[in-house]
Amino acid sequence: MKNNLTLVYVTATNKDEAVKIGEEVVSMRLAACANVIENMTAIYWWENKIETSDEVVLILKTKESLLSELEETVKKLHSYSCPCIVAIPLLCASEDYAGWILKETK
Repeated sequence: MKNNLTLVYVTATNKDEAVKIGEEVVSMRLAACANVIENMTAIYWWENKIETSDEVVLILKTKESLLSELEETVKKLHSYSCPCIVAIPLLCASEDYAGWILKETK
């Protein structure tokens, strides 16, 4: 089923931060669901050097029309000055699941 659904990939400093962000965006109906995945290692350039840190992945299921408001909310709650917030369009989803996301978001 084609749709306007999107997965939003966010990294956070720890589980508490990811859960706080996930709970807020779900309660605001900006996402139907938030998945928190612990134990991720990030290797990245920051301020002219390579850094390595432990992070937590937060995956949000939403619709494209809510991306701006969702990004704004994540930035307000996030501790990073430049948080990773990446939207990945869903090419397809089962009709039942897509309908559920659409029903549970504003």
